[in-house]
Amino acid sequence: MENNKAKLIKTASIIAMAGNAVLALLKIIVGLFAGSLAVVGDGIDSSTDVIIAMMSLVVAGIIARPADAEHPWGHGRAETIATTILAFILFFAGGQLIIRSVTSIFSGAVPEAPAPLALAVTGFSILGKLSLAWSQYYFGKRADSAMLRANGKNMVGDVVISSGVLLGVGLSIMFNIGMLDPIVATLVGLWVIRSSVSIFLEANMELMDGSSDTAPYTAVFNAVRTVPGTINPHRTRMRRIAGLWDIDIDIEVDPEMKVREAHHIASQVERAIKDSVEGVYDIVVHIEPAGEADKHDEEQYGLRESEL
Repeated sequence: MENNKAKLIKTASIIAMAGNAVLALLKIIVGLFAGSLAVVGDGIDSSTDVIIAMMSLVVAGIIARPADAEHPWGHGRAETIATTILAFILFFAGGQLIIRSVTSIFSGAVPEAPAPLALAVTGFSILGKLSLAWSQYYFGKRADSAMLRANGKNMVGDVVISSGVLLGVGLSIMFNIGMLDPIVATLVGLWVIRSSVSIFLEANMELMDGSSDTAPYTAVFNAVRTVPGTINPHRTRMRRIAGLWDIDIDIEVDPEMKVREAHHIASQVERAIKDSVEGVYDIVVHIEPAGEADKHDEEQYGLRESEL
């Protein structure tokens, strides 16, 4: 599964790298020639996507490595770390664009309206970004990759950014108001920063082994309920590792039950959970004699069904 995921991420990354390299080069060159700071800023944003795609290629190689003594859970978290780095790259790019644009606004000089060529390259960029965003979502869904989905989200944001640039540059040319261009560039930078914060918070949730969605926990408890002989599922913990679930759960059984029978119930619980929850990496089921859980309240990590 990991090797297939790595191949999908690699394919998506190559597509993103090639497409964004072309768009970034066009927008920066045309933006400088046409005198549009907003288009240049849009090109800088696309150039960060090239860096992101290169980073994704490196991650694809890392997560394909098998588990080892130093990484017994495998190397899947490399994807989450890369997603966090992606957020910081976007934040930096947005901040630099805002600084440059605000400096231009308060410099005292009256900027000229951009040349019409800026409109053509921006329109072409919108079509290109829509295609790239679709490819990232497509491969992200097939690979169950948070990093690719984040990249797709970033590219949808790029479409919004380019649309804003198109509108701003168009109005600037139509009414010959050069000051609109750096103002639009500032708004572009703010949008980039907003996207970076959203991506960071999502990645941070996984790094902290957290989850804002209780639906997977509900699915686990419902699955356990289908196995005869299980009592009081508790201390349930679920965490994401590169899109897959690592699950720990405690269940109680009849204290007089033989070890072999208790083990059989634990195996049934594992199968039931795997049948109910998509993308399970590993499950650990801890068996306790019925009535023991309440004696160890100080050890109660994870969730009970009543806490959902």
